[in-house]
Amino acid sequence: MKHKKIAFGDNSKRFSVVEKVLYTFPHHKRLNRSLLIIYDLLYAKFGSRHWWPGDTKIEIIIGAILTQNTAWVNVEKAINNLKREKALSVSRLSDILEKKLARLIRPSGYYNVKASRIKNFLKFVNIRYGGSINRMFKTDLYKLREELLALNGIGQETADSILLYAGNKPIFVIDAYTKRVFSRHGFISQDAEYKEIQSLFMNNLPENAGLFNEFHALIVELGKSMCKSKEPLCSMCPIRSIRRKQNARRSKKTG
Repeated sequence: MKHKKIAFGDNSKRFSVVEKVLYTFPHHKRLNRSLLIIYDLLYAKFGSRHWWPGDTKIEIIIGAILTQNTAWVNVEKAINNLKREKALSVSRLSDILEKKLARLIRPSGYYNVKASRIKNFLKFVNIRYGGSINRMFKTDLYKLREELLALNGIGQETADSILLYAGNKPIFVIDAYTKRVFSRHGFISQDAEYKEIQSLFMNNLPENAGLFNEFHALIVELGKSMCKSKEPLCSMCPIRSIRRKQNARRSKKTG
């Protein structure tokens, strides 16, 4: 049975995401209504996040590497440097000397390490896919994920960000904000590992890249603005009432 396509995070007249998903996937047996309600509350609070910012797939990929261990504002400065050099293409980045690339991305921090990681990625694309990002993304999701994880400096969060945001592949990105929010609300333990947290979303939601994209971006916004590591603003949290039973009596100090 073919399902109708649905758009998440657009500005058109909108049903709740619960209604959308149940309408589009009426026989889906794994739906977790709590997750869908959380999405809907976050969307109502923050609106569409229009994430990941980037004009091209290669720009998003480079941004995913540059954002490691730094704030996004620093990534933007580095990306702007690359744009001024008209360097945001596989061929142009491949031609630039690694030392020059490091200078251009200096605002992102750890610039020598990140320049090396970008060069490793470019070598992979050139050898494995003839320099074509589009050809790369035609590869099976999980096969490509394994290939990306085999590259030096590409961890699970970076690989999944590349796959979801640049490749529009249905895989849920897990980061520190996701772990913080969902451990505080009792969905996972504080020491849960990446795969376990990812399974919470992948096993309970339909595999829809648009949903995964917007949901993750909304979680990031919640983590940055309210569910902070120190002094969380729990009274302002749009999902403060949603907690798993085992976590319902935890102190409000935990967010």
